[in-house]
Amino acid sequence: MEFVNSINAILYVALTVLYFYQFIYVVIALVGDKNKKKVIPEASKNHHFAFIIAARNESAVIGNLIKSIKGQNYPEELIDVIVVADNCTDNTAEISRKNGAIVYERFNNMLVGKGYALDYAFSRISEDFGDYDAYDGYFIFDADNVIDKNYVKEMNKVFDTGYKVITSYRNSKNFDTNWITAGYSLWFIREAKYLNNPRMMLKTSCAVSGTGFLVNSSIIKKNNGWKFNLLTEDIQFSVVNILEGEKIGYCENAMFYDEQPTTFKQSWNQRMRWSKGFYQVMYKYGKELISMMFKKREMFVSCYDMFMTLAPATLLSVGCIVLNLGFLIVAASNMHVFKMLLKPTLMAIGYGCINFYFLIFFMGLITLITEWNKIFAPTKKKIMYLFTFPIFMATYIPISLVALVKKVEWKPITHSIAKSVEDIELQQQYKD
Repeated sequence: MEFVNSINAILYVALTVLYFYQFIYVVIALVGDKNKKKVIPEASKNHHFAFIIAARNESAVIGNLIKSIKGQNYPEELIDVIVVADNCTDNTAEISRKNGAIVYERFNNMLVGKGYALDYAFSRISEDFGDYDAYDGYFIFDADNVIDKNYVKEMNKVFDTGYKVITSYRNSKNFDTNWITAGYSLWFIREAKYLNNPRMMLKTSCAVSGTGFLVNSSIIKKNNGWKFNLLTEDIQFSVVNILEGEKIGYCENAMFYDEQPTTFKQSWNQRMRWSKGFYQVMYKYGKELISMMFKKREMFVSCYDMFMTLAPATLLSVGCIVLNLGFLIVAASNMHVFKMLLKPTLMAIGYGCINFYFLIFFMGLITLITEWNKIFAPTKKKIMYLFTFPIFMATYIPISLVALVKKVEWKPITHSIAKSVEDIELQQQYKD
């Protein structure tokens, strides 16, 4: 019995130590908010940007994104919108052109995925404009997004300070739909506020998450386009840049709104791809991240942080449960030993589940309190979905397990929440 207790204690302490730095991030973010004095200065130059949007059958939503880009508080002549209508069977290309976008149509059923569509866009830009540096930088967005009217202006400020890759504040178009959309939304808002925000304060590297980021044309030129084609091309892109010594910046004042999957089936497929993609990136770059932690002292925090981001924490939690069940199975041949182990083992499993729930609940609670006014939903739903947030995160456990053995391919997610920025801002007027 003492052996079982000791093993469980070691495992829980190890997990706490490994991820404790993220609690330090929370403290830094909270203290930083109270003592925030530094204001990013106005940019010395308004840079020339292009928005690259990979779109597959996105006719329901792409018009709103392009309109939000065209409506920026930024010189219109310095922003172009380039849409890759990727294997579309609807009128995405037509709608994009009508709204003022440059459209490239791509048809390739062999090389499927966002990464390939982005690379196609950059190859066409190089052909049509002479080189990648026809623009100072490129914004990468998904068709279901919309951006705040000051988005480009705020990103340009950080870009002008010298950062070559910059991510932004990822909010949600549909937090209040159900417990699934709220779960996604809280996680992404927490990622912006309590991961990328403190990273930026500490001047270590942030990480790109899916969409809503800006890349200097020199990065595209160096890579001769977009060469990141794993299932999670965003994480692959982040890891490669960190390994190459590039610090990814964050702009907290640049907000965009993302559409979250509304059904569990959609969510399962999407997160299955993410989980498999994380394994792919860990397998390909894990050793190099560990190596660079110790080769270059100034890169230790960035590499360690990214390694722990890739590490399958849910599998570690499952491992603790499986280990305890293993103790019971081994002891089953001896009823006396089995009875001795039963109580401490069940207590360890129960403690692990309770600890997981309240840990995730705490993350959601802190996020909800500090970002309350940025979450557009009735008070009742904000509070209700806080309690389902740990359950949503717990569903990653079976997803992570299945992803270990299942062959996963990219599958499109249907987007249908056709909201403009003005529609989203009106949600602030909820009367509870």
